[in-house]
Amino acid sequence: MFFSIGDLARQTGVKVPTIRYYEIRGLLEAPKRSAGNQRRYEQPDLERLQFIRHARDLGFSLEAIAQLIELQDHPDRSCDAATRIAQGQLDAVRQKIRRLRALEAELHRITEGCTGEGVSRECYVLESLADHDLCEHDHAPGSSVLTQST
Repeated sequence: MFFSIGDLARQTGVKVPTIRYYEIRGLLEAPKRSAGNQRRYEQPDLERLQFIRHARDLGFSLEAIAQLIELQDHPDRSCDAATRIAQGQLDAVRQKIRRLRALEAELHRITEGCTGEGVSRECYVLESLADHDLCEHDHAPGSSVLTQST
């Protein structure tokens, strides 16, 4: 059974330009072509695209996905590399969660410090945004330390 690129897009939820991009990046093999030069995908292509979509949904980079595909294409290899890649993604997600928690705490503190009454020159939200030293948590982008400041 063959699938058109539109069929593949509908079945996986991946947009057509993205499918073409994955082909260019080498994540998907170039499909066979019909006599009319239309792309013709097969079941393994659908499964590969579902794999890529799921990995992207979990936040894996295209580079990590390429490495995972390489491992998947060699089923006799150790899965240690796949575990390391997944652990790296888990560590990155945990770091993002820590940063989001610090952002949440700081935003909560700022909003709780303002009654919403009065004039803007006395607004605690505006004061806090104007002076980073008023923040209690390190929440700057790229910050690796997300603990309370002293």
